[in-house]
Amino acid sequence: MVDVLLGLQWGDEGKGKIVDVLAPQYQVVARFQGGPNAGHTLEFDGFKHVLHQIPSGIFRADILNIIGNGVVLDPIVFKREIDGLAKFNLPLTENLVISRKASIIIPTHRLLDAAYEKAKGEAKIGSTLRGIGPTYQDKVARQGLRVGDMSSPNFAEKYQKLVDIHKVILAQNNYDFADALPQAEAEFFAAVEFMKQFKLTDSEYAVNDALTAGKNVLAEGAQGSLLDIDFGSYPFVTSSSTMAAGACTGLGVAPGRIGEVFGIFKAYCTRVGSGPFPTELSDEIGEKMRTEGNEFGATTGRPRRCGWLDLPALKYAIMINGVTQLVMMKVDVLNIFEEINICTHYQLPDGDVTEQMPYDLLDTPVTPIYKTFKGWQTDLTNIHTFEDMPGPLADYVTYLEETLGLPISFISTSPDREAIIHRNVAV
Repeated sequence: MVDVLLGLQWGDEGKGKIVDVLAPQYQVVARFQGGPNAGHTLEFDGFKHVLHQIPSGIFRADILNIIGNGVVLDPIVFKREIDGLAKFNLPLTENLVISRKASIIIPTHRLLDAAYEKAKGEAKIGSTLRGIGPTYQDKVARQGLRVGDMSSPNFAEKYQKLVDIHKVILAQNNYDFADALPQAEAEFFAAVEFMKQFKLTDSEYAVNDALTAGKNVLAEGAQGSLLDIDFGSYPFVTSSSTMAAGACTGLGVAPGRIGEVFGIFKAYCTRVGSGPFPTELSDEIGEKMRTEGNEFGATTGRPRRCGWLDLPALKYAIMINGVTQLVMMKVDVLNIFEEINICTHYQLPDGDVTEQMPYDLLDTPVTPIYKTFKGWQTDLTNIHTFEDMPGPLADYVTYLEETLGLPISFISTSPDREAIIHRNVAV
């Protein structure tokens, strides 16, 4: 079976750590969407490392890591990632393969991203400016480049044809690209040559052959459910399908092959960039959360907006993903608070109360209704079982399980891979 691991909020939930924790149970770990706008942070043995496009199973030498067809891949970032992994002495050309059908981010995609954001002015999306959106645009417009094209004898011709299309758009947006492009192109083509040492494969066969051979596959998602192109807080979303269904199209596996769906959420909420955020705390409490949780983007370094846990949004994400097990991250960040709030419902502008996500949170601003819990105000460093938890934290976990109707199978108490409470529970 293919088990899916994905975020249930606006991204940054801590997926990288959990992939690393779960990886020993799997023979294959595969990324199914997103690109270098993702930042999956892993901490172990005193090291801290951020992955952007490479699956988080890469630190386990006996696991095959696949970059799937649903990913948009930047060769320049890929080379930098590989160079950054050199100190770990991993067999990267043996345990990392890349789908030929994955789309390629070229230098002008980044320029287009910046031009589009600039044109939006104050209404900008909050893009990471990594060229993700324009690359997916070209994919849907059926004019993009794919990894398999790198082996084509006329790759340079295909590249130039796409660049010429981009130059017209950049000129229409009065975006100056003359100085930046030559250096970026030189780096791009060097990175393309570098990528050719890795196995480029038809990853849909690789995944399905592994399943036929009885191997376990973990599909790793990027960003979060509330950033999904269809079901997220549109238009302040990413450009891919971040849902469990995206694992099917992003890897080429049938829906019937999906087994467990691990849904990851923080014990509170964060969001990077623009867009609605019902439980946001634009005050001293929010700042304390940001500082205590080191809430700065792993890819961009941007400060994350912080707020209390949002149950209507969480229930929505659980529903559309078919989540079977929950993973709660960063409970230690809440150690400092005397009281902790959870948003249980939304009050609509007309006074009605709902548990459902409105069609558009901008046109329908909501007021969160909170339930208050006593804080545990206890260091969790030496807590390794549910029975050892301070009472208020156990109450917090139990309330969430009863309300969400799912077990919280893992609870993370710090960034390190060993700081995890694993519970065999059923709700």
